[in-house]
Amino acid sequence: MPPTRTRPGAPPDLAKLYGLAEAQLGHFTSAQATSAGFSAPLLHHHVGAKRFERVARGIYRFVQFPAGEHEDLVVVWLWSRQQGTFSHETALALHELSDALPAVQHLTLPASWRQRRVRVPASVSLHFGDVPPGARAWRGAVPVTAPLRTVIDCVRDHVDPRLVAQAFEQGMARGLFARGDAAEALRAAGLDPRRLLPRPAKQAARRS
Repeated sequence: MPPTRTRPGAPPDLAKLYGLAEAQLGHFTSAQATSAGFSAPLLHHHVGAKRFERVARGIYRFVQFPAGEHEDLVVVWLWSRQQGTFSHETALALHELSDALPAVQHLTLPASWRQRRVRVPASVSLHFGDVPPGARAWRGAVPVTAPLRTVIDCVRDHVDPRLVAQAFEQGMARGLFARGDAAEALRAAGLDPRRLLPRPAKQAARRS
């Protein structure tokens, strides 16, 4: 949701800016600062006074805010104008669904972004597709694809089959999604559940 604008000439509202940043592990964008009455020169002044820290282009952080987990993901999410959703191997790691240790941050942007020309951070791998609210969860301050959507995305984009198998097994064992729902989602994606889903424990025991 875009920040509301402060009326022209209104004094800077530090409490408003801090309130916005608090939900983002102390981070805020230049657009959010503007909405709270902070001009570009005033922002630079606070950076020079060591109150704010510039962490990326157009993204700042309250220096005194305690360090939090996944701050790097917050910066990427703010870069996406809060429209991206972490997905694929990054979501596997956030959900602890496999041994995935991604070297880059996987972010899915709305399909409408596909034609945009954007300067992508070096540590980010972009995917494009719409993620409806029901297929999205939250891990701390950032959105992430829900467990089943995560695994389906990994199958479609040819992520290491070993990680995919782990994710299916752990997701079902932990009750994050049911086997029937996984099979239905695979069929909807044009994939064969019999080839991708691990055999049920009883069936596997009979065949061993």
